Amino acid sequence: MTVRTCLPYSDRRLHIAAEPVPAITETVRMIWDDMIDTMEAMPGVGLAAPQIGIMQRLAVVDASEKRGQAVRMANPEVLHESVQLRAHEEASPNLPGVSARIERPRAVTVRFLNDRGEIEERDFVGLWATSVQHQIDHLNGKLYVDHLSPLRRKMLVAKSEKLARR
Repeated sequence: MTVRTCLPYSDRRLHIAAEPVPAITETVRMIWDDMIDTMEAMPGVGLAAPQIGIMQRLAVVDASEKRGQAVRMANPEVLHESVQLRAHEEASPNLPGVSARIERPRAVTVRFLNDRGEIEERDFVGLWATSVQHQIDHLNGKLYVDHLSPLRRKMLVAKSEKLARR
């Protein structure tokens, strides 16, 4: 297993959609393992493959208290979302040193290809739901700051870049 380097916000790969995963292979499983190691090293509650430069629709999420409960997902898509919203302070290793309060649906039902290569539908609530939606955004070439006004986004990106130069 390996801790991978996260791309900087300016890398164009973070701003384009990732490619679907046709099948779960040993290579995909190794990427997931590296993603979990990288997520744990941050530490974070989720990671999408484009964040580490792999342009495939792969994500991992672990919002458990004890950790070690990572859900591995390929080609995740939201089928249903709750009307009730939940606000959470979100951040990303691709924009270090900054965060913003983002409102997302409190619960989602997601369909994805699991680590056994089977299609699975699962309900996620609370922080799990927030993280899954955050990762799906990454797979679609969006970051949490894209949910903000252009001015607020510009300010956070500039602040993160300034912190990175120090």
